[in-house]
Amino acid sequence: MAPAADREGYWGPPTSTLEWCEENYAVSYYIAEFWNTVSNLIFILPPIFGAIQTYKDGLEKRYLAAYLCLTAVGLGSWCFHMTLKYEMQLLDELPMIYSCCVFVYCLYECFKYKNTVNYPLLFLLITYSFVVSIVYLNLKEPVFHQVMYGMLVSIIVLRSVYIVLWVYPWLRGLGYTSLTVFLMGFFLWNVDNIFCDKLRALREKMPPVVGAVTQFHAWWHILTGLGSYLHILLSLYTRTLFLKHRPKVKFVFGIWPVLLVEPPKKL
Repeated sequence: MAPAADREGYWGPPTSTLEWCEENYAVSYYIAEFWNTVSNLIFILPPIFGAIQTYKDGLEKRYLAAYLCLTAVGLGSWCFHMTLKYEMQLLDELPMIYSCCVFVYCLYECFKYKNTVNYPLLFLLITYSFVVSIVYLNLKEPVFHQVMYGMLVSIIVLRSVYIVLWVYPWLRGLGYTSLTVFLMGFFLWNVDNIFCDKLRALREKMPPVVGAVTQFHAWWHILTGLGSYLHILLSLYTRTLFLKHRPKVKFVFGIWPVLLVEPPKKL
C-alpha cells in the first residue's frame, strides 16, 4: 500500500523496482516526483553547453561523448522520476554505467598521444557494460546495479587522486572539490533512504517550499551532477595540459565553471 502522502497521478501506479522518499504527485498531477525530476536539469543543461564548447575547441570526441552521456543520464532520470515506470528506470540506471565507462576511458587515456585508441581497454569497458546490462535486466536487483556503479566510481576516484597527487598537483582544488561534492550527494542519498519516514513527517509540518529543501534525493542529483561535471573538467584539463594546450577555467556569471582551451603556441 502506498504511503498516505502519495496520490494517484497521470502515469498510474508505479512499476519501478525503486521508489524514493518524495511524496508521489504531491506537486503536479503529471509528475510523480516533482523535485526529484526538475533537479535533473543540472545533468542536462550544463553538459550540453560543455559539449558545444568541446566541439568548438576541436577537442577529442571522447570528451564530447562524456558530456553527452551525462546529459543522457539526466534525461533518463527525468523520465524515471516523472513516471516511476520500470522502463524509464532503466533509462536512468543503465546510462549511469555507460557514462562511467566513458569517464574511465577518458581518464586512463589522458597521457596518450593524440589519435590513438586503446582497444583492450575499450573492449573491457564495453564487455563490462554489456554484462552488467544483461545481468541487471534478468536479476532486477537494484543493489547489484549500485555495486557495479560504485566499482566504476571507485576506479575513477583512484585515478583522479593519482593525477592530482603525483602528476598535476595544482589541480588538487578541482579534483578534491569534485570528489567532495559527489560524496556530499552520496551522504544525502543515504539520509533520504534511512530517515524517509521522519522526513515525510517533518514535511507535513512545514510549508511546501520549505519542505522542498528536505528532498535529499533531489540534492543527490544536484550534487552528483555538479561533481560529475567537475570531473569531466578535471579529465579534460589533464588531457589538454598533456597535449600542451592552454586550458583555463572560467566562471559564467561568476558562478558556473567552464573550461576554455586555447591551442598550443606556435613556435
